[in-house]
Amino acid sequence: MILRQLLHSDPVALSYVVGCGGRAAAAVVDPVGDIAPYLRAAEETGMRILYVIDTHLHADHVSAGRALAEAAGAEYVLFAKAAVKFQFRGVRDGELLELGNVSIQVLHTPGHTPEHISLVVTDRTRANEPWFVLTGHTLMVGDLGRTELATSAEQGARALFQSAQRLKSLPDHLEVLPGAYSGSVCGRSLSGKPTSTIGFEKRYNNAFRIEDADAFVRAMIADVPPAPPQAAQIRAINSGMMAAAE
Repeated sequence: MILRQLLHSDPVALSYVVGCGGRAAAAVVDPVGDIAPYLRAAEETGMRILYVIDTHLHADHVSAGRALAEAAGAEYVLFAKAAVKFQFRGVRDGELLELGNVSIQVLHTPGHTPEHISLVVTDRTRANEPWFVLTGHTLMVGDLGRTELATSAEQGARALFQSAQRLKSLPDHLEVLPGAYSGSVCGRSLSGKPTSTIGFEKRYNNAFRIEDADAFVRAMIADVPPAPPQAAQIRAINSGMMAAAE
């Protein structure tokens, strides 16, 4: 397996290039900004980008996903029920995306947004069990994603509670590779460390530890920070319902 984690500071975000070097097949997850680094990473590792995946319709930055997919000749991937105005490859819960010896299983993990997905990644040259999960803005190191950017805060929190239970059921040793870290507007108590494990977050992530649904909702809707600037407009651009400013 080949994995590249890209850290961004404006906006504060994480994106990934993951794939199989032996079969020369890659996916890019949650690309931000200039598409050149992703194309260069694929070229340098001898892989062709087959899929460009956004874990959700972002509200803090305009996605580079569609532009990158077009430039790479790749499929642009979102959850099948994403409310957008353009053509894309829609994936459903449990679906597999194959990259040679690497497979990506889709988990629908709504709450931060209704269409949010996480991606459980297995390298079959190492083992037949998953190695890590790309959690977007659902589970991050130290916190869970805010819930009011695409729906009501309470509705989002109730959905996020169920998504957290699904993620908790994954093996404790599974690595967590999130879509944001400290400084992002999409969480409150985020760590500056950009990776963790399911087991560590179950023990030390205060929001992830909550086992009662009502207590979880109360915690998630308390002290919600200000929304990202122009959050609604950015989601509208990412859904194809509004044109990006030139």
